[in-house]
Amino acid sequence: MLFICYPKCSTCRRAQQWLDERGLDYTLRDIKLDRPTEAELRAWHERSGQPLKRFFNTSGLQYKALGLKDRLPAMTEDEQFSLLASDGMLVKRPILVTDSAVLVGFREADWAAALQ
Repeated sequence: MLFICYPKCSTCRRAQQWLDERGLDYTLRDIKLDRPTEAELRAWHERSGQPLKRFFNTSGLQYKALGLKDRLPAMTEDEQFSLLASDGMLVKRPILVTDSAVLVGFREADWAAALQ
């Protein structure tokens, strides 16, 4: 499993603790230091079944500073992927990539169901 997070994020820390308490093995990747590529984001989006907007960190400072709430609806999907790949802090986290699922954000019930 690949666990993509921002170590200073409290939700990411809770998710990591949740994984550790269950003794699950994962590879940790700091989203700020090693941001996802556009190809990775496209693949994860397709596998997740989630709308692309779900991959944006809508509560982040960068999202607000760029005025993305108003700009995203007018952007093409290609532009959105390019923007997400340009700055890891724009990407919603944590992201958990398993063989069978891609989970965006930490919802304990969703993670438990996906990892059974």
